[in-house]
Amino acid sequence: MTFDEFVGAQLGALLRYATVVTCDPHLAEDIVQDVLVRAQSRWGRIGAVEQPEAYVRRMLLNEFLSWRRRATRRATPVRQETLDAAAPTVEDPASLLVKRDAVVAMIAALPPRQRAVIALRFYEGSTDAEIAEMLGCSEATVRSHASRALATLRRPEALARTILAGGDTR
Repeated sequence: MTFDEFVGAQLGALLRYATVVTCDPHLAEDIVQDVLVRAQSRWGRIGAVEQPEAYVRRMLLNEFLSWRRRATRRATPVRQETLDAAAPTVEDPASLLVKRDAVVAMIAALPPRQRAVIALRFYEGSTDAEIAEMLGCSEATVRSHASRALATLRRPEALARTILAGGDTR
């Protein structure tokens, strides 16, 4: 029997055997492949034995056991703190949308002039003088409106109230 004939006749049985031994079909495929590569180079001797299937099965078992020994030697337990430190914290995109909606709702709850100052300053990038001219007031009034609006937006209870109210504070 040639090596190609042996593989053609026994490959399915060897894969099933390796799968039962390893309990992992992917690992079984890897082990069968490694064993068949080694068996091909030694086929002159293996093919001469009375039961080459039993010989190759024993090779499979030995390969699996040596793989297990190598894997346990390489495997080192990793502490959860190490994993937590190594993994970057990524904020859930849905929570970003919730926060954005809450901030928009809080801005919408501001008095109209404060809301206008916030929009003109942070969205349009206008200066205090430009905002004062648009609103028809002094620059000090613009700064006062901005300060009060930002103080309201910075209060954590206002954000919590807005989120709990579903985004509407009115």
